[in-house]
Amino acid sequence: KVWLITAAFLVLAGYILFAGVMSTLGWDFAKLSTARYETNIHEISETFSDISLTTDTADIVFALSNDGKCRVECYEPENAKHSAAVANDTLIIEINEQKSWYDYIGFQFGSPRITVYLPQAEYGALSISESTGRIEIPKDFSFERADISASTGSVVFSAAAQAAVKIKTGTGNICVENNSAGSLDLSVTTGKAAVSNVTCVGSLTINVSTGAAYLTDVACKSVLSNGTTGDISLQNVIAAEKISIERSAGSVKFDGSDAAEIYVRTSTGDVAGNLLTDKVFMTQTDTGNVGVPQTITGGKCEIHTDTGDIQIKTD
Repeated sequence: KVWLITAAFLVLAGYILFAGVMSTLGWDFAKLSTARYETNIHEISETFSDISLTTDTADIVFALSNDGKCRVECYEPENAKHSAAVANDTLIIEINEQKSWYDYIGFQFGSPRITVYLPQAEYGALSISESTGRIEIPKDFSFERADISASTGSVVFSAAAQAAVKIKTGTGNICVENNSAGSLDLSVTTGKAAVSNVTCVGSLTINVSTGAAYLTDVACKSVLSNGTTGDISLQNVIAAEKISIERSAGSVKFDGSDAAEIYVRTSTGDVAGNLLTDKVFMTQTDTGNVGVPQTITGGKCEIHTDTGDIQIKTD
């Protein structure tokens, strides 16, 4: 009983001490952070065509400058600052980390953030590489091409691109919306990939592992998607040439979508929905049920499942 009373007293004393400290700090948990943050602004006077950004955990935001000047604002730890300079016609932003091992011990409530203010809307190549953080590229901008990679960060890409757009994440989500591109190459591991209101001159490629893919209001040359256990949904997706989808345990759903030729291969997932035009159906399933129109004209639609059902209609 003595030990229980002592333990309860110590817990109560801890609560009281914690409440007293937080009351003094105005219940601002950020003040408990052992990492010191500061804001650094880099004014860029040189002109450039390309942009290259390499960081660790910072969120990244692009915005149009309201004064016609380029500047990079970094809210960052004092031992993990970023540099910004122009070299070889490229704006290079990169982290210069100077952390010691003991800097990783403690509380960090701050969230590093890089805001890139650009004076014009059109640029050449965009390259971004980071580990954790959110990347936002708004529709105000247009690039010749873009290559973005993140480990656990998410990406929202709304800018236009004349050539290829390549985005790769691990556990982060990818959202591409309201833009046009020469081609799209998206890759996620356990995250989700969403594409909406996009026109793509070339192919739209989506590779997922255990993540889902959602395509809405998309016009492109071809849709190519490989995955393991991720579902894929196509709503108002029109491919001029081909839709090719392969999954292991994922389901495939069509909603008002079509292509000149369609190929679907899934193991335990169902294939269902409606297509816009007649097709010549070639279906195969081991234990699943099949229900497709018995049409003899149109493009080829080949669907294979193991235990999944196949239920397709045509409008």
